[in-house]
Amino acid sequence: MIKTQICDLLGIEYPILQGGMAWVSEANLAAAVSNAGGLGIISAMNVDAEHVRAEIRKCKNLTNKNFGVNIMLMSPFAADVAKVVVEEGVAVVTTGAGSPAKYMKEWLDAGIKVIPVVASVALAMRMEQYGASAVIAEGCESGGHVGEMNTMALVPQICDAVNIPVIAAGGIADGRGLAAALMLGAEGVQCGTCFLVADECVIHENYKNKVVSARDSDTIVTGKKFGHPVRSLKTPFSRAFAKMEQSDSVTEEQVMAFGAGSLRKAAVDGNIEEGSFMAGQIAGLVKSIRPTKEIVESMANEAEQLLNNAKNRLQ
Repeated sequence: MIKTQICDLLGIEYPILQGGMAWVSEANLAAAVSNAGGLGIISAMNVDAEHVRAEIRKCKNLTNKNFGVNIMLMSPFAADVAKVVVEEGVAVVTTGAGSPAKYMKEWLDAGIKVIPVVASVALAMRMEQYGASAVIAEGCESGGHVGEMNTMALVPQICDAVNIPVIAAGGIADGRGLAAALMLGAEGVQCGTCFLVADECVIHENYKNKVVSARDSDTIVTGKKFGHPVRSLKTPFSRAFAKMEQSDSVTEEQVMAFGAGSLRKAAVDGNIEEGSFMAGQIAGLVKSIRPTKEIVESMANEAEQLLNNAKNRLQ
């Protein structure tokens, strides 16, 4: 069985984390991933602290395993959620969209493992200085908000730059991706797109079906012009957004207003025309809807088999 230091650090069986995806990563999915031996994550997204508290308590009723909460630091409720994770005794916090520096002492004093998502070596080094337990090095192949560097280039550079464990993310959906990440120096992986099609994931069936039917070239990055690029599946909405973004006659405010609420329309309503179906480039490799336990265990088992048989591939 594959076991790395991230397993001991987080108290999990397999070095596999589920990403914190807004309108996707709620208690049911998080508990299913944790019960399968990985680390499930609840997304705090832009909701108020009491909503997050309710999800945490629901997850506790569904699993006795460790799970985490992802806090988007640009959220207007971030400070309140930062307190709730301490009050509720959450084991792990992952962060994105900002610096967690002002919350670190409180979290660390409470025994919380803090794992920021980073997209550059400089940011990874800064997070280590703040006391992060590990970092998630996320390449631009991932779904949702993305950086500039790809996973293959980013992960080994961050591994060389910091002394804390590195978790690879972006373009990983099976055992081949996990094995490759470990060979790059990572201690584990964070996956999002492959969990969109888990049985326990509560998103609309239209969303799951779009991921399953996606091809290798079916994602698009929009928002780059305004400094917040997002990767999603090609849809009428994403194509219209891209066209508006490049038009000199449309203001940034108009484009942002056009995109408001689009992720909820996809995840909750299944609105094919107006929804933003965020997914990574690896979507073309995701071929079926299946139980979370099967997703986690097949990834771990395949990676172990590949690594054990690696010498046989050499001439």
